[in-house]
Amino acid sequence: MDKATTILITLIAYKVVLLGIGFWASSRTRSTEDFFLGGRGLGPLVAAVSYCSSASSAWTLLGVSGIAYVIGVSAVWLVGGSILGMFVAWFWMAPRMRAFTRKHSYITLTEVVSHDCSGRMRTWIAGVASLIVVCTFVFYVSAQFQGAGNTFASSFNLSIVESILIGAAIIMIYTLLGGFWAVSVTDTVQGLLMALTALLLPLAALLELGGIAGFVDKLAAVSTADQLSFTAGNVGLAALGVVFGNLAMNFGTYGQPHLLVRFMALRDDKALRQARLIAIAWYFLVFAGMCFLGLAGRILHLEIDNPETIFFLLTDTLFTPVLGAVLLAAVLSAIMSTADSQLLVAASALSHDLGLGKNRPQRSLLISRLTIAVLVALAVLVALYLPESIFSRVAVAWIALGAAFGPTVILRLAGWQLRPVGVLLSIVTGFGLSVLFYLLPDTPGDILERMGPIAAATAVLLPFASRPRLAT
Repeated sequence: MDKATTILITLIAYKVVLLGIGFWASSRTRSTEDFFLGGRGLGPLVAAVSYCSSASSAWTLLGVSGIAYVIGVSAVWLVGGSILGMFVAWFWMAPRMRAFTRKHSYITLTEVVSHDCSGRMRTWIAGVASLIVVCTFVFYVSAQFQGAGNTFASSFNLSIVESILIGAAIIMIYTLLGGFWAVSVTDTVQGLLMALTALLLPLAALLELGGIAGFVDKLAAVSTADQLSFTAGNVGLAALGVVFGNLAMNFGTYGQPHLLVRFMALRDDKALRQARLIAIAWYFLVFAGMCFLGLAGRILHLEIDNPETIFFLLTDTLFTPVLGAVLLAAVLSAIMSTADSQLLVAASALSHDLGLGKNRPQRSLLISRLTIAVLVALAVLVALYLPESIFSRVAVAWIALGAAFGPTVILRLAGWQLRPVGVLLSIVTGFGLSVLFYLLPDTPGDILERMGPIAAATAVLLPFASRPRLAT
């Protein structure tokens, strides 16, 4: 078989498995809590790996490897920021989020944000939060479709339109069928494949380069001084901007609805403790692996048109046609795994948080499924007609969600009492400044874009916060 045929057969088999999971999960989905939280019964493997793959996906496989290819060793700070965010999330936020949401029977992040709010202010907070989630996720999901679509198009004789439509249709079907269970289990399968690829591909690249010594010598030969500098050639305050700006990517973690919902769905404390260890191993393997891959790719492919294709170029270079085809087919689906989680959260924002299906479970599920279909259509249009780099598009969405919701979530879980007006102002400030700073010229490490919004959102919220006490 030629490579294209092997990819096609593997991809079809993989998609059949995903659709089978969707049908299986549909038998376990009888209520809104089942659809959005899997009945709060997630075990450690599914919780950890689905969290990791939803946090990463195309952004890590294509974006991190691509940015490391371009900027060089200073990309290590971006990896460090992502890993730091994971540690804070799993060791500090996860136990508090699980306990807090179980006590109050909350199933969405908006309910956590609007805790103790009532009346018109509760309506305003829920409305603004839901609008931010939906708008942000349209662009977030489009990045996943774009990454998958570009790869489908390069692997087969398909147009970019056909490629994106095929990937989007598969995701929509299994998300509609099984809700949270389908999303979590399929994300786990995809996350394990990502980890396997992140182990095999960098290892093959290292062997090709003659080990660590060969890698270091050859990287020095093909890189500029700025690319070999851990501060990208900057000194003084600009150097600090590079370091802290990239480390600040961790702040976005604390406001991601599609990640925090995994903590709400954890089965018990034992599952939480086990899931932490799995998440740590996955993050170090995949993020470090993709950063190394980008650096190795610069040696093996010095000049390419699109740095975010270095992952696929190395797959072609380092593996036999059959093995390369199998890995490529698996990753083609894996890079879309974030999209399903985000579609589900966006659906919950409209059907549950805005009360469109209140007291009518069947209507709520119908509205949720219709919302998913509409969001898929919008994300496809954005991917086709508003092209942008995957890294850039995901970065601004990541920062915007973290700045909008992170300060409120952290203070609530720490036991602070928050006045509703402060919550609303913080959400609007964090999101608004994220968009504004994204439109401004870049700074070293994009420190203004990554730290400014969340700092301002926190400063706005604190005057409306009471001293810490035991969380209620």
